[in-house]
Amino acid sequence: MALFKRKNTDSNLPDILPEHIAFIMDGNGRWAKKRGMPRKFGHREGAKNFKRITQYCKDIGIKNVTFYAFSTENWKRPKDEVEAIIELFREYIVDVRNYIGEEVRVLFLGDKKIFDDDLQKKMNDLEEDTKEYSKMTMLLAINYGGRDEIVHASKILAEKVRNNEIESEDIDEVMFQKYLYTADVPDVDLMIRPSGEVRLSNFLIWQSAYAEFYFTDVLWPDFSEKELNKALADFSRRSRRFGGV
Repeated sequence: MALFKRKNTDSNLPDILPEHIAFIMDGNGRWAKKRGMPRKFGHREGAKNFKRITQYCKDIGIKNVTFYAFSTENWKRPKDEVEAIIELFREYIVDVRNYIGEEVRVLFLGDKKIFDDDLQKKMNDLEEDTKEYSKMTMLLAINYGGRDEIVHASKILAEKVRNNEIESEDIDEVMFQKYLYTADVPDVDLMIRPSGEVRLSNFLIWQSAYAEFYFTDVLWPDFSEKELNKALADFSRRSRRFGGV
């Protein structure tokens, strides 16, 4: 099982923690609407909370954290909202070293080709500059879709078969996983979705095959360290049998 025994002394945490937590950062727009503000204001508050939760996960020793920032379907949202999210993303790339420090590897999940060359370069440079860090891996899914990821991996393998690099009979789960965006990252142990919605929304559908799910009505900007502790406590009480008895 992908679990580890915590090393910190926070009595609010269970002894056993997940190795990989995934967050669907949902409810930003509703958070702003409740306060009579534009939806893009909620995304800015959500981005602030993203930084807080990332730092907290690092502090308590979580090895892998993935955040669903922007899906392949989110392009359908109002233009000003999309532009606000992309601008926040640009700010994140510039600011990440200031708030997360060294020893954290950063990976971006999704199809980068839709972004302009300058933004793609910043993403690639950050991945390259942090690739040797091992304290925590932080993954940010932007222009990401779980089905799209599986199709992307399938096309790569189909090309390898066509070029006689592999035989179709060689393809199994282990090989297939190597061509996902999360190639060397362990599967999700705990999937957390705030905001009251109870679905995956096309997020890490391969990697979450045996994940435990935690849903809460708290909107993402209000999802605090205390709320995460509740999710971790709930996770620690689950019986994970992975198809066994």
